Amino acid sequence: MRTLILAIATLLCVSYSNGQNNTIKKTENMYQETEHYTFELSENVTREKVTFKNRYGITLTGDLYSPKNKGNEKLPALATSGPYGAVKEQSSGLYANQLAQRGFVVVAFDPSFTGESGGKPRNVASPEIFTEDLSAAIDFLGTLSYVDRNRVGIMGICGFGGFALNAAAVDKRVKAVAVASMYDMSRVTAKGYFDSVTPEQRTQMLEQLSQQRWADAENGEPAYSPAGLPSADQLTGEEPEFVQGYVSYYKTERGFHPRSINSNGSWTMTTPISLMNMPIMTYIEEISPRPILVIAGENAHSRYFSEDAIKAAAEPKELMIIPNAVHTDLYDKIDVIPFAKLEVFFKENLK
Repeated sequence: MRTLILAIATLLCVSYSNGQNNTIKKTENMYQETEHYTFELSENVTREKVTFKNRYGITLTGDLYSPKNKGNEKLPALATSGPYGAVKEQSSGLYANQLAQRGFVVVAFDPSFTGESGGKPRNVASPEIFTEDLSAAIDFLGTLSYVDRNRVGIMGICGFGGFALNAAAVDKRVKAVAVASMYDMSRVTAKGYFDSVTPEQRTQMLEQLSQQRWADAENGEPAYSPAGLPSADQLTGEEPEFVQGYVSYYKTERGFHPRSINSNGSWTMTTPISLMNMPIMTYIEEISPRPILVIAGENAHSRYFSEDAIKAAAEPKELMIIPNAVHTDLYDKIDVIPFAKLEVFFKENLK
């Protein structure tokens, strides 16, 4: 049982023990450091810091990427976020930078409670609010004078692939949605990898989480998991490929960012509660007749989420499998991520 919980905890950067540390304070204190991006800004793109509010009044902070020579014609626009536990200076910003070169206005943003966005307590996840954040980004894009609000879409990465599909189902302004290395965070949190958690194990986890609520209430603040991902020098080489992949991205120069939960922090210990109780893929069929593009690595441990999403969705839909790629290859490997395909998909469908 403990091995299973730790496997799930590693993915979520959540521990179910009773420990607590000050990781979140460390993360908050680094907000004022010199800006750091894990990729280079294209010379053909402009980037500006923006803020906007979701319907809960939480102020979200994002980076707006636009083609430098956008002219006078209104442009199609995209909202992007993810991976789960990442910040806009990482993968979502890289996607925004690439897509802006291809003629889109793109806002990459930090979700509520994370990065530079508002909301307290820090580093807590909510399937409802994270879905809402994507719609709030669509709100923002639609107020820009050079954006055609009838030509907006969503690009979701990893855990925000699942939230992107959820947002597209409920928000009919979204004309097309694409996701890469998609995770259904509610499913994996509730059921574990490949739905391996038994009802008894689920009950035990919920018992632990329920008891943690008493501890949080008595302390007057939430406890944070004692540790997130291990550092690169802590790996033995015997860990699952996906753990090694996450460490290679989040814990090394390749993708590290001080504000990223997966790089430098941890989630609240009770974060799994709402994810375990609120399936986010319930209404995926209602995205139709708007198109879905799902991209997954051939060797990605998460591939089954993409395949099952495509099975559940109605037409039009397309599953694109990238040969030899693993989950984290679609975070930042420009020669692996099919940006040409994404350009064609969004230009054809954001009309």
